[in-house]
Amino acid sequence: MWTWRDSLVFDLAVNRNSFYGEVNVMATSTMARAGKRATIVGMAAVAAVGILSIPAQASSWTSHISNAYNDFESRRWTDNGGSTTIKFSGCKSDGTQAVTVTLRKDVLGPDSKYSTQTYTNCFKSGGTSTGKWDDHGSGNYYFVVNYGSNLYNPTSVGWVGVYY
Repeated sequence: MWTWRDSLVFDLAVNRNSFYGEVNVMATSTMARAGKRATIVGMAAVAAVGILSIPAQASSWTSHISNAYNDFESRRWTDNGGSTTIKFSGCKSDGTQAVTVTLRKDVLGPDSKYSTQTYTNCFKSGGTSTGKWDDHGSGNYYFVVNYGSNLYNPTSVGWVGVYY
């Protein structure tokens, strides 16, 4: 004998399969759309971070200088443009407690000479002297210690940092 309870169980079984099937299709479709949205948002975030996190100083190197006389030239570096910062700390000299640093650009013919900066703070215990030069375009650069000076005392620098 067929009762309302049997009918209800049958309806639930049929509708349950239909119901879950539709939900699965809808869930798969909704998850696919959400996944696409998340992928697009993620790619946009990565692109934005990549653009915004371009370092101000693309490269750098560190070294030291021992007993450099006038017109001592540093090693050369290739700069693709942008400002240049040169830092000295732990300076020592037999004479004056100042050292001049001149930024130069290696070119065919006489090298371009940019401003000269005088460093004095590096002679103080724990002190650092910093010079900054604006962008002079891409090329090969170097700095000169005590360029053209008539002081003949050797200068030593415990730490040199060049950022470009």
